[in-house]
Amino acid sequence: MEATDGPYEYYDYDESENSIMCDYSEWSPSYSVIPVLYMLIFIIGLSGNGVVIFTVWRAQGKRQIADFYIGNLALADLTFVVTLPLWAVYTATGYHWPFGVALCKISSYMTLLNMYASVFCLTCMSFDRYLAIVHSLSSTQLRTRGHTRACLTAIWLLSGLVAAPSLIFRTTKYDPTSNRTSCTMDFSLVMTKVDQENLWIAGLSISSTALGFLLPFLVMMVCYGFIGCTVTRHVNTLRKEDQRKRRLLKIITMRVVVFAACWMPFHIVKSADALSYLELFPANCAFLRFLLLAHPYATCLAYVNSCLNPFLYAFFDLHFRSQCLCLLNLNKSLHASPASPLL
Repeated sequence: MEATDGPYEYYDYDESENSIMCDYSEWSPSYSVIPVLYMLIFIIGLSGNGVVIFTVWRAQGKRQIADFYIGNLALADLTFVVTLPLWAVYTATGYHWPFGVALCKISSYMTLLNMYASVFCLTCMSFDRYLAIVHSLSSTQLRTRGHTRACLTAIWLLSGLVAAPSLIFRTTKYDPTSNRTSCTMDFSLVMTKVDQENLWIAGLSISSTALGFLLPFLVMMVCYGFIGCTVTRHVNTLRKEDQRKRRLLKIITMRVVVFAACWMPFHIVKSADALSYLELFPANCAFLRFLLLAHPYATCLAYVNSCLNPFLYAFFDLHFRSQCLCLLNLNKSLHASPASPLL
């Protein structure tokens, strides 16, 4: 039997040999706690990322290369958080999906699209910092707005491609015994044998962790290793422009650290679940129940990442903070001016 507590698939083990002895029921407070967390993330993420997108859009003539990536990160987060009310209702009703097949596919797809687009943008931002600091003179022709736009286009196309399995395999299933409709993965289109389902579950899970976390994170660490060596060698001879680059580097570094802290527990739980399907992890009752109970909260922590970015920019980025203050002052001046001389 499948348990789907959100757009990421998770499976319990009622059909296993230990199903009679093991308790794989959901922790009942989760049906109330998780929807509340989803709605908080939705409200904070919608307002915060909306401010980031508006700020970047208004500063058209003053945009830096990093601003293009920041704007696209906010766009990826925004497109995801708008789907969270659907998943909040889904969880609150005990995993009953009343919104139809199309929204099941689209909302799941937007979640994976956000994950891939975010990590690919972060990877490109880290590589951009590597070029700007380690190869500051020779990389000028590479770090242009045209090349940045082409890179962002490639990021969205690649993200859309690797997230496509959600559009293909996600569907709704009605269970007459519980009178509930679930939004779940269905591999019957590609399975030639019944026992292939476990391979599909494990394969998609491990590949998404590799492409959406491990490989990009490795690239980021290599970039920051070279950047750290370069900054350490020239720490006493930094010019004003170099100090600005260091401030931007601090923002991106914090962004990468927060991304890793939010997403790592989710990928660990998901990978352990996948390995248990391949019988590479001990499939005992305590271990499988821990995965079942930990999964919704690891998922929530991953979603929190989508509403933290605006606070990071406001706290660390003086350029972004000044732009926001300019917008606030502009709005105040507009409200202070008389609407009409006749009033």
